[in-house]
Amino acid sequence: MARLFLALLSLTAALPAAPASETAYRAEIEKWRSERIRHLTADDGWLTVIALSWLETGDNPIGSAPSNRIVLPAGKAPSVLGRIRLAGGKARLEVAPGVEVTSGGERVRSLDLASDESGKPTIARHGTISFYLIKRGDKLGVRVKDSANAARKAFHGIDAFPVRSAWRLDARFEPYPAGKTIAIPSILGTISQEPSPGAVVFRIDGKEHRLDAVNEQGEDEMFLIFGDRTNGTETYGAGRFLYAPRPGKDGRTVVDFNKAYNPPCAFTPFATCPLPPPQNRLPIPIPAGEKSYGRH
Repeated sequence: MARLFLALLSLTAALPAAPASETAYRAEIEKWRSERIRHLTADDGWLTVIALSWLETGDNPIGSAPSNRIVLPAGKAPSVLGRIRLAGGKARLEVAPGVEVTSGGERVRSLDLASDESGKPTIARHGTISFYLIKRGDKLGVRVKDSANAARKAFHGIDAFPVRSAWRLDARFEPYPAGKTIAIPSILGTISQEPSPGAVVFRIDGKEHRLDAVNEQGEDEMFLIFGDRTNGTETYGAGRFLYAPRPGKDGRTVVDFNKAYNPPCAFTPFATCPLPPPQNRLPIPIPAGEKSYGRH
């Protein structure tokens, strides 16, 4: 599962205290939303993603010419920028003569490419274009971003449901045995087994509901992928994401649906989003958090 888009969306990893007042709570959520938008609209945010190409064993040419395996925007890259050679599950970029490509602020002629599976993919840059490897199952792909992408310039904000503290729910945590995994489908049609620490259990209108959580590498919080009855109408059809603090010593946590947010696939067709597992599709509407964002 992709790791990059699962970071930087929570203002604190500690179990949050109950809001002192509705006004203070709204201010907290607005601060969270501002931070969310800041990351989304950053020069390497999801609004800059413009392409995704899967590598084949051997040489994969990259450049603006349509004949390349990895096609970059015309006018922003040379017809042939270089090639990415894939062998034995490892990829190496070889830059064409006379072309300037940098990584880590240094000009490079060749470069071993670590994928996002490492948590720190190797990023190569040419002008406003950047690209890096992603790994999904046994496949390696090249994700391309353009900091001058039209979608970033045209961003008009994300509609959201009115903030209501009633959607900040106390929950209990039910731990699973160590090593437990759950099947997580993806928009690619794949299924991966992801580590699950347990389930968060909460009540809405007197009825108990539960969501299986996922452990994400490097995250201090639990990741929830959920669906509800607003999907496809008011909210994104493929579900939404949410983080919950890890439980305290009393086994309690908080599920704050006002912080439910759209997955990257709501903003670009070149994302590889996980989807809610069947048990995480709530049979009720959750009119809280972000609404759907336009079309792509």
